[in-house]
Amino acid sequence: MPTIKLNDRGPEVGKLQLLLNSLVTPRPNLRVDGHFGQRTHQAVVSFQRAKGLTPDGQVGPKTRAALGLKSISVPIAAPATPSAPWMDIAIAELGVQEDSLPGQHNARIVKYHQTTSLKATDDETPWCSSFVNWVMKQSGRNGTNSAAAKSWLNWGSEVNNPTPGVIVVIKKKTPGVTQATGSSSGFHVGFLVSLSSTHIRLLGGNQSNQVKYSSFSLSTYEIRGYRKPI
Repeated sequence: MPTIKLNDRGPEVGKLQLLLNSLVTPRPNLRVDGHFGQRTHQAVVSFQRAKGLTPDGQVGPKTRAALGLKSISVPIAAPATPSAPWMDIAIAELGVQEDSLPGQHNARIVKYHQTTSLKATDDETPWCSSFVNWVMKQSGRNGTNSAAAKSWLNWGSEVNNPTPGVIVVIKKKTPGVTQATGSSSGFHVGFLVSLSSTHIRLLGGNQSNQVKYSSFSLSTYEIRGYRKPI
């Protein structure tokens, strides 16, 4: 695989930035934009020094191995658009799911929760908003800091002509907990994938207990709002 270096661009640089945000201390807070700029270069140098590697700022075979970069793959079923670079981060989490063993909890979902004031320590507390908060934080943007899906209705700015990647808040039209989202309030939040006259398709967390693509019938759910960062 080719070396990744200063001024390179592309999805693999975005994956590198996501890993650096998770692995480098103190956290570099890189914007996951797929551009290998000076801040990404410095974060690579910091990582290399911490691992005893040559601090040249280039991601060659040894640095790739230390990062685990070769093991990272991003499904391309719904590629991110330039207007929503955070979608690459959300897509990379596809397949994360709740631990089905009694008393056991997926540490990745618990990490999502830590981006909210609730800071739940299990994977059973509804986590759709926690997932969206985590994704936005990884992209270098502030979220709502709330585990409530409806909190996103007061975040960012309203979108009148939604495009893939915008944040969507939906609400079940009838009361009661739904298996699809685990929500008792009826509210759910995720990222827009597509919209038709009958269904809205979202990429989100806590959709059938995992991060996945799901279609929601507009006869069952109403769209409460589309939002984007200011």
